[in-house]
Amino acid sequence: MEKIIIDTDIGIDDAFALRYGALTQELIGITTVSGNVTADMATRNAKLFCKHYGLDIPVCKGASRGLTIEPTPPITEVHGSDGMGGCYDNPFDAVTEMNAVEFLLKTVKEHPREITVVAIGPLTNIALCLNLRPEFAHEVKELVIMGGAFGTKGHTGNMSNFAEFNIWKDPDAADQVFRSPIRMTVLPLDVTYEVLLTGGEVASTGDSFLKDISRCYLEFTLKDEGYYGMAVHDALTIEYLLHPECFDVIEKPVRVSCAGFTYGQTLIPQSAMPIPDDNFRGLPLRKICVGVDTQRVKEHLLNTLKL
Repeated sequence: MEKIIIDTDIGIDDAFALRYGALTQELIGITTVSGNVTADMATRNAKLFCKHYGLDIPVCKGASRGLTIEPTPPITEVHGSDGMGGCYDNPFDAVTEMNAVEFLLKTVKEHPREITVVAIGPLTNIALCLNLRPEFAHEVKELVIMGGAFGTKGHTGNMSNFAEFNIWKDPDAADQVFRSPIRMTVLPLDVTYEVLLTGGEVASTGDSFLKDISRCYLEFTLKDEGYYGMAVHDALTIEYLLHPECFDVIEKPVRVSCAGFTYGQTLIPQSAMPIPDDNFRGLPLRKICVGVDTQRVKEHLLNTLKL
């Protein structure tokens, strides 16, 4: 069991990750960031989640926009108007005692090499932590992120031909984080799109909250793709912590394209040939999951959520 902080732009699949993490890890806090929804809405959703499941942990609001770009609208067609399927009244406000970056820096500093940060939204808060306190990179035990796409089995992007949403939402932050010395594992679309739950499998958990909020996502997928099911992208970060043996991993440095038609693309070196202008020279290796035992992962997730 790991001490974890989950940094999230909480939408529907984020809620699956939060629940999976709360059941299997020592979840010591939730930080929020603009992404699927605004930072305010993500904060209200995190408070609603904690109230529903009886979690007494800090919720801290983070960045309301990317480092250098104008905010883009929430993804309402997938996650509903509030990011949680629009099926629950949310009485909470977005006020928090501490902001997300302050909480991350303080908590990690007080528990060096003990806390794994699980980032399942844009990496804005993490980049801010690194900019404000470079030592953060060495004090974190590990950063496990859901983000990116590297082309395995044709999984190249869900916002453009090249870009995955979390990276696309703030590519400058992502590139900073990938170039930093922080220890990191990446769960990209290459594996998250290989683990799909049917509507029936979601219902089989018996978890009324997850079933209710999932209806919006399931209806979107049925209309858009003709499939009554959903990818639980973010939950695979927790699965990796629990069962790393279920994943095939490569180790490569990573950069992010921050301009042009490849905007938001995660890039790895494709050749070992020596070249004069090497954009990856001196960068640390990242563990990148490129294969997954789909059946075992689904069994682990569903059996745990049924608890």
